[in-house]
Amino acid sequence: MKKCLLLTGLLYMGLGLTAQQKKVFTTADYDQAVRVMSGGSAAKAYNSQAVNPQWLPDGKLWYQLPSTKQYVIIDPAVKKGGQVTTSQSPEAGKPAARRKAAVPGVVSPDGQKEVYIKDWNLWVRDLASGKEQPLTTDGIKDFGYATDNAGWTHSDRAIVLWSPDSRKIATFQQDQRHVKDMYLVRTKIGAPELEQWKYPLPGDSAIIKIHRLVIDVETAAITRFKMQPDDRRGTLCDDIACDGDFGDNEWSADGKQLAFVSVSRDHKIAQFRIADIATGAIRTVFEEQVPTQYESGQGMANWKFLSGTNEAIWYSERSGWGHLYLYDLATGAVKQQLTKGDFVVTRMLQVDVKKRQILFEAKGKEPGENPYFSHFYRTDFNGKTPVALTPEPGNHAITLSPDKNYFIDKYSTPVVPPVTKLKDLSGKTIRDLGAIDLAALKQAGWLAPEVFTVKSANQQFDLYGLLYKPGNLDPAKKYPVVVYIYPGPQGGSVGSWSFNAAAGDFQALAELGFIVVRLEGSCNPNRSKAFHDACYGHMGENTLPDQIAGLRQLASRNSFMDLDRVGIWGHSGGGFATASAMFKYPEIFKVGIAESGNHDNRNYEDDWGERYIGLLQGDNYEKQANQLYAKNLQGKLMLVTGGMDDNVPPYNTYLVADALIKANKSFDLVVIPNARHGYGTDSYYMMRRRWDYFVEHLLGATPPKDYKINTQ
Repeated sequence: MKKCLLLTGLLYMGLGLTAQQKKVFTTADYDQAVRVMSGGSAAKAYNSQAVNPQWLPDGKLWYQLPSTKQYVIIDPAVKKGGQVTTSQSPEAGKPAARRKAAVPGVVSPDGQKEVYIKDWNLWVRDLASGKEQPLTTDGIKDFGYATDNAGWTHSDRAIVLWSPDSRKIATFQQDQRHVKDMYLVRTKIGAPELEQWKYPLPGDSAIIKIHRLVIDVETAAITRFKMQPDDRRGTLCDDIACDGDFGDNEWSADGKQLAFVSVSRDHKIAQFRIADIATGAIRTVFEEQVPTQYESGQGMANWKFLSGTNEAIWYSERSGWGHLYLYDLATGAVKQQLTKGDFVVTRMLQVDVKKRQILFEAKGKEPGENPYFSHFYRTDFNGKTPVALTPEPGNHAITLSPDKNYFIDKYSTPVVPPVTKLKDLSGKTIRDLGAIDLAALKQAGWLAPEVFTVKSANQQFDLYGLLYKPGNLDPAKKYPVVVYIYPGPQGGSVGSWSFNAAAGDFQALAELGFIVVRLEGSCNPNRSKAFHDACYGHMGENTLPDQIAGLRQLASRNSFMDLDRVGIWGHSGGGFATASAMFKYPEIFKVGIAESGNHDNRNYEDDWGERYIGLLQGDNYEKQANQLYAKNLQGKLMLVTGGMDDNVPPYNTYLVADALIKANKSFDLVVIPNARHGYGTDSYYMMRRRWDYFVEHLLGATPPKDYKINTQ
């Protein structure tokens, strides 16, 4: 009996000791994490020094001096002097108030008219008089004019492109009568509110079609193009209006022709076409076919209709890298490759037809630099070596002056704060406009992430990423690791490589006792065609082999990284990747938070999957669906979805939840009832839940109860 009591006492003491050793986080601990987020001391120190120059319509430049709060006005055309300092703001007064319309309109280039959608038809409003009149009358539900619906994004704005003379608009009649509906139900007191719209899926026999046409706004005459309706596809992203207007369309200078690109449903064929506005006749000038998917650049569609010389500039990755080519529109043949080399052109910002010069952005051209850093160049149509306008090391962003003769250049790196300069189009610096004091940021608590490089899982590519460590890191200790993942392929885990004094909650999470990793895996954009296509057709791979290979390489260099305690989280595509990681690599990933994931792309809008996976054939989609692997869950998994997510509907998450229940697996599910894809005002609640989950299940600690994040 005494022996039993002794054993019981020892066991009790052991349990008590374990309980005492378990770290209990306080409100102050979480407060410290919040300080390194947006709104914290480091971000405030940055904002107090930041210089944000703006162009005035007359070509002058102005900005406010952070130290004195005075305004500086610069005339770049004046070589000496040309600078005025004043206490008065240079803005020339507010524009005349305009009557707010019930629906958003698209204003003409001359600022006198706007077109908008009303009852599935297009109307025009005279902005001076307010007079309204219809341009079309036969539009009906699901076969309306200029309507905007890509399934994952939909709005009331009119998708049109005005002609230069403000007399015509290029648009379409969108046929989605045959497309299935998506349903969401808003939670409210009383009867729930149903939201219903057309949402095409990869398994559909037909997708949304657009009937192209041009409308004369003065007479309401319609010229329908003599062609079969196009698949609702674009060259830039999975929405034909992703650049803000009717993309992949360009008027001739005289308004008599319209150049446009027709893209096949699977994005493998892009046809450059020209319409005769008087007759509606269509001529296909040339086409590009690729085995995977055609895209016209990153950030903008990089083609230009040069009607005056009967030429076009076209973007292609046929060399293995994204470059610009000059075409003869009379013959449809290439006249000249305008850019070449082992780098990628991302955006063509300006084409000077008279000088036959191009201003463009590229990544990976500067030897020895991070290939994700943007630089800007000028080149002639003769294809000679481009002139570097922004040679300083770093990631550059520029803003052109109204007359396109000057630009503001702001450049930085993740560890070096911005420097801002005024330059001319030769690349010459006219004035230094300001820089950020790094010492002041450090004093305010800013901690630099570590920029790292590792090899891809197949050893073929160099991969780049950012590593965040606690400010009080003890190299002799072991820290759990949290991977933030966004597999793209239209983006990546890092995204912007510019300086950010408080990027998301990455450093905040590190302050709670984690090593946080963000790695751009192969399949992400802004590199070679081979890099971007590395997992084409196999999106279920989710860059995970690269993430694991990267973790192992980083741990070999940093002994404080504990790869026995690895967590992972991501949102949207990152949610898809997180659940996949937990199911397919349970020996690596022990805790996961999968937010709003497109877990089965048969349940996600058609264009994303059909672009990066291909058309649905056999089991090519099914075998990538996360719910098939849910039975393999071993660690702790939290699934999250917004109840009103009209991008990735919550049913994607419910499929995984149902499979986990059927497999008798324990997991956590958070449904934010009326939230859209990004959770809106509830995003800080989700962030705190994320911190709690990793603290509890990866650190084995106790979070403060119901902590509320407040960055004010």
